Amino acid sequence: MRIIDPTTTPAWARLTELKASYVPDLRGSFAGDPDRAVRLTRTCADLHVDLSKNLIDPAILQALTALADEVGLAQRRDAMLRGDRINVTEDRAVLHTALRRPPGDSLVVDGVDVVAGVHDVLAAIYAFAGEVRDGEWTGVTGKPIRTVVNIGIGGSDLGPVMVYEALKPYVHERIRCRFVSNIDPTDLAEKVSDLDPETTLFIVASKTFTTLETLTNARMARDWLWRSVIASGAIEDTDSARTAAVAQHFVAVSTALDKVAAFGIDPAHAFGFWDWVGGRYSVDSAVGTVLAIAIGPQNFADFLAGFHAVDEHYATEPWDRNVPALMGLLNIWYVNFFKTTSHAVLPYAQYLHRFAAYLQQLTMESNGKGVRADGQPVTTETGEVFWGEPGTNGQHAFYQLIHQGTQLIPCDFIAMANSAHPTRDGDADVHELFLANFLAQTKALAFGKTAAEVRAEGVAEELVSAKVFSGNRPTTSIMAPALTPSVVGQLIALYEHITFTQGVVWGIDSFDQWGVELGKQLAQQIAPAISADDRALAEQDASTRGLIEYYRAQRR
Repeated sequence: MRIIDPTTTPAWARLTELKASYVPDLRGSFAGDPDRAVRLTRTCADLHVDLSKNLIDPAILQALTALADEVGLAQRRDAMLRGDRINVTEDRAVLHTALRRPPGDSLVVDGVDVVAGVHDVLAAIYAFAGEVRDGEWTGVTGKPIRTVVNIGIGGSDLGPVMVYEALKPYVHERIRCRFVSNIDPTDLAEKVSDLDPETTLFIVASKTFTTLETLTNARMARDWLWRSVIASGAIEDTDSARTAAVAQHFVAVSTALDKVAAFGIDPAHAFGFWDWVGGRYSVDSAVGTVLAIAIGPQNFADFLAGFHAVDEHYATEPWDRNVPALMGLLNIWYVNFFKTTSHAVLPYAQYLHRFAAYLQQLTMESNGKGVRADGQPVTTETGEVFWGEPGTNGQHAFYQLIHQGTQLIPCDFIAMANSAHPTRDGDADVHELFLANFLAQTKALAFGKTAAEVRAEGVAEELVSAKVFSGNRPTTSIMAPALTPSVVGQLIALYEHITFTQGVVWGIDSFDQWGVELGKQLAQQIAPAISADDRALAEQDASTRGLIEYYRAQRR
């Protein structure tokens, strides 16, 4: 498909003109348009999305939706959904949306009904999850599983741990999960330090079963299991006993069945996924096996249904009603016309405390590109730094920069109408106090406080300028009834399609990640120099060589 340079479109020219004459004045915009909030609020599945505090007017909104048409967003979206190979550098389809299509649906790609294949894998995962949850799957000594340790990295870790934390109220009362990703041996050591090996199950998540960090941690976990159960007398120190222990305490998320078997895992307990599932888009695939165990098959099915509801919205709604498209286009407006470089995501929901970290991989690994999908250099800025922390913690950390700093930082605020826990503190409803902070922050960012208003409070003149808030700092507010499995799926799908929208406008391939490869290759080359290979050490640059020499001198 031909890549259209967005900067050559009439809509881009129109947006350039509009930005040149635009004077942000959210106070005036609301005062002059009593219906602004209603007019700029949208619904996407269970998500109530207020776009009214963004720096837009009808002409800007019209130009942004025209840009979507002129770069062929609909055609690119439809190509993705039907399984065209839009990941051009890897010659792959991009079909994470097929992972959440309902039973009975059909999508034939290259002669194969991929939805039927998805549900075959889901059935196997659900059956296994049921065995673990019911206590039927036991460790080598016959004890039921109480702790599941997921070993992965990147998309095989960030997604599962974020969703697990988000859905803690839905986790099985007997089972807890832990997550190991960092190759730093401290990570695994800390995660297993207080575990009973006889009741611990490891899930090794690596599509190719070759990922350096994941396989290193998996081998260390296997050694920990063997040492522990042999030392306790639970098994004999024989090869057959070791093999039996691994078979009961390890399963895999992988399609490399030969490598899985060589590790000692029964290939029947390897749950696979496909090359059209990118790592950062894989939490709703077999990578979510740990979640199916934790929250149960029905809740996992609801999680998938939440994704699908947003997929349907993105696939069918016109651009001016299409929430993921509008939010992606707003990000284009800020990055390319206001020259913003970062975007804050601020959940007023403690269970979403890993959501910003999850979005960092989704957005920045997808759109941190300087080359278009056709191999040509990009013609404008791409990508932005996504970051954030839960409210109200962030208010006491970095909100100063957002409110009064010199950088314009668009923010997404996320809140739930209902809490999973009791909210009373005497006569006070603590959840309502929490939401008051959510509402107050977006109001303050939008409307600020003038010097006259500061003076009217009796502030000394020399302090007036320090207490002025400029306002006109853009925010989007997203609310939902409660943080259910479905709503978590909806939030993830929302940002997946926001990311895709931006990538299409910029003309980049949002589904490869070559930028992560060079450092991994160099690490393999440097490793011998660190240990003992003086010849390899001599081949390093002066800085690297000096750091290695320091390490060698300090290592005990």
